Amino acid sequence: MSNAAITVALMQQNALKAMGSIVSVTPDDFRRVVSKNEDALVIFHYGGTFKKHYKYLTTYKGFTFYTKSDSKLSFNLPVEIVEADKISIPDL
Repeated sequence: MSNAAITVALMQQNALKAMGSIVSVTPDDFRRVVSKNEDALVIFHYGGTFKKHYKYLTTYKGFTFYTKSDSKLSFNLPVEIVEADKISIPDL
């Protein structure tokens, strides 16, 4: 393995450590997770290069939950919603 490949692998490991755990779920499961959290904060971004979509993030019990949806999600409980300029999730 070359030095460059080793460096890239180490950088990827460090990025994962800094980021923590991200759990990708369906939009319906994402809504269920949000409904279990009374003080939920939902971060979203609408965009996409070729196809527009919504990306959502929230945290629950130490995990970060992520989903992508073609349509805007609605929530049964009042939640704090913040629009982000960009959401980047590594493709692992």
